[in-house]
Amino acid sequence: MFEISIKDIIDIFLVALMLFYIYRLMKESRSLNVFIGIIVFVVIWLFVSQVLEMRLLGAIMDKLVSVGVLALIVLFQEDIRRFLYSLGAHQRFQTIMRFFFSNRDKDKNIDKETIMPIVMACMDLSRGKVGALIVIERAISLDDIVDTGDILDARINQRLIENIFFKNSPLHDGAMVIVNKRIRAAGCILPVSHNHDIPKELGLRHRAALGISQDSDCIAIVVSEETGGISVAIKGTFQLRLSAEKLENILSKEMSL
Repeated sequence: MFEISIKDIIDIFLVALMLFYIYRLMKESRSLNVFIGIIVFVVIWLFVSQVLEMRLLGAIMDKLVSVGVLALIVLFQEDIRRFLYSLGAHQRFQTIMRFFFSNRDKDKNIDKETIMPIVMACMDLSRGKVGALIVIERAISLDDIVDTGDILDARINQRLIENIFFKNSPLHDGAMVIVNKRIRAAGCILPVSHNHDIPKELGLRHRAALGISQDSDCIAIVVSEETGGISVAIKGTFQLRLSAEKLENILSKEMSL
């Protein structure tokens, strides 16, 4: 007769929770069928080796499992990285890490000279229905994204932002990356999100903004070329149809974290 202790219940709960998060991750990355196949294989492996105790077949499947773990890491490296990032980006973990490792003397008040040129440029681009995509780096480095564009390393300036995204500019199709209060690069290529929940009226710029916000802790600002609407993507979530005041408030809050 089996005796189930509190430790066993906690163990089962943690395994179920882990499988649920893996299932959700695979579903979002369109790898659900692969996940189901892996679960079926594991169930068969446990049944053959533990219940039927078939030594030869069990030994073969043991070898496949040991090699398969490495294969799965290679095959799903992007999904694993996204999962680990989402785990590290959890608000509670960030609070703990900031408590132990943050610089207590750091000035968290972002000056208006950094935010206002971005806000004013976005408003002018919005009125003219000129598309734009601006990415602001925070804790996670965007050097790999910067390397895909043209290095500028210029002071943040409203006119410069507007000129870069002017329709005849050679850099207007890519993303601008801002690092340490300076325009680090323009014309950068961003990863595109494949999330099916994105409204169909949102274009490629919005998918790119969502994609980079899922892969890092950056702030991604989008100006729609079709509607002139201003949106912000943070941690895989959009805030749409923003006013100048709302955009300024978001940047002031998020850039001070």
